[in-house]
Amino acid sequence: MFGQLTRRRFLEQIGGATAVTVAAGVTGFSTLDGLTPANAAEMTPDTVYDRRQRAYRLRHEAALTHNALPLPTYPTNGDEERYSTKIASFTKCLPHNALGEVDLQAYTALLKALTSEATTDFEAIPLGGRVKFANPSAAYAFELEGYDPHQLDMIAPPAFSSAETASEMIELYWQALTRDVPFAEYDRHPLTNAAAADLSRCGDFRGPTSNGKVTPATLFRGPTQGDLTGPYLSQFLWLDIPQGSLIVPQRNRVPIAGDDYLTTYPEWLANQRGVPPARVNVFDPTPKYLRNGRDLAEYVHRDYTYQAFLHACLILLGLGVPFKIELPYKRSRTQAGFITFGAAHVLDLVARVANAALKASWCHKWLVHRRLRPEAYAGRVHNHLTKAASYPLNAQVLESASLQRVQRTYGSYLLPMAYPEGCPTHPSYPAGHAAIAGACATVLKAFFDETFFLPNPVVASADGLSLTLSQERRLRVGDELDKLASNLALARNMAGVHWRSDGVEGLKLGEAVAVGLLKDLRSTCPEAFSGFTLTQFDGTSVAV
Repeated sequence: MFGQLTRRRFLEQIGGATAVTVAAGVTGFSTLDGLTPANAAEMTPDTVYDRRQRAYRLRHEAALTHNALPLPTYPTNGDEERYSTKIASFTKCLPHNALGEVDLQAYTALLKALTSEATTDFEAIPLGGRVKFANPSAAYAFELEGYDPHQLDMIAPPAFSSAETASEMIELYWQALTRDVPFAEYDRHPLTNAAAADLSRCGDFRGPTSNGKVTPATLFRGPTQGDLTGPYLSQFLWLDIPQGSLIVPQRNRVPIAGDDYLTTYPEWLANQRGVPPARVNVFDPTPKYLRNGRDLAEYVHRDYTYQAFLHACLILLGLGVPFKIELPYKRSRTQAGFITFGAAHVLDLVARVANAALKASWCHKWLVHRRLRPEAYAGRVHNHLTKAASYPLNAQVLESASLQRVQRTYGSYLLPMAYPEGCPTHPSYPAGHAAIAGACATVLKAFFDETFFLPNPVVASADGLSLTLSQERRLRVGDELDKLASNLALARNMAGVHWRSDGVEGLKLGEAVAVGLLKDLRSTCPEAFSGFTLTQFDGTSVAV
């Protein structure tokens, strides 16, 4: 390997190349005949050789550090082995019978491909329609910065028959029923009050509560302290976005009220088999500030991976929110950060960490858990209550007030979906949006002063046409970044495509991905730097 070459051998290999100035202080090597040598004192063959040796040692030491980490254990909930018919596993796109239960030979073919990694095995999987799986091969992709995607462990998701899964499904039914209720009216609307009361009766609901009860103020909120402060939505989903010479108001294209899908059994069954949707979203002609669950669900339907966090970064930079005091250059008399520990650095990292988080998420989705999506679970509920089949469903979900409301409104017990295509074509646990959100928010918290209070907080009007000043005037950057992460993670629940635990645990996975990247980054910095500090989603501080 090159890192093991002697200096003499290195000079022989480059053939006596000389360092030449090529542009404005940038140097390179040339072996062109007739070129007059013009050595730069900083960049000679000797210094380049030494630099390459240092780079080699840096990479080698990082590899040794990662290789010494303990092996993950990958616990599962046991559902795939427990149910021979795979009623608790992700099977969308494969052939299904009239009950929406998978063809077992097709499922075996999927498992064979996931085990072998072979392209030929993936191509041999029989599909039930024309819709394709979402990139299962990516579960085997490597990452050379931070942790390898297969290194990070997660707890097992709740089991199919558990009270926790039942409570999560009840929450999803209520999120579908309340999609058109403005966040500003949660405290007084009869539907949100009924949802809070029903969830308070659940035996194993893991969402936030107040004095042991779900209230309109805690309803559908995330797990962090920041989620419980101020408006439901983070300021970073409402404030104007400075993009170079542009100022972009966050008014979004949103669907009309009642724009729901997969509420009839034929439509639901075709969707499970991978038949493309016959309908499309119907949109309001007037762009709106995000003001209810349907708007938020549509935001995470069309966004690109790290969109909200790039916007948050631009907003923070535009507002002049300071970097953390421990970062290099905060006290420098002669330098300001830019490529390292400046705007260019954090803008790059908030994008770069997103794909690493997806790789870790895909590993767990396809290779470990293969958890079914809520829309498939709702099909089991519908078939059970209509006596078409019998499933080991927890009684809690069957007795929920939400089911009767759904049946009266839509004529079935299926989960009303915000997207015509229903859920994505990859397993549920963990949520990819949540992993990205956890990773991107962690990077931003590592750079920016988390204690800084955002000036003039706002809230959207109930019609989404305007912003007004929020009654909660002291909203901190760290709390609003945590809230943004939860908003993006749990917004997919508003659409009906994910469970609460998918989002909550996905945030933790993304946080771990970002911490690994920041650890590796620290060793590459030329500056005197003791490391990053930040507040994790559980409220504890960590030094990286």
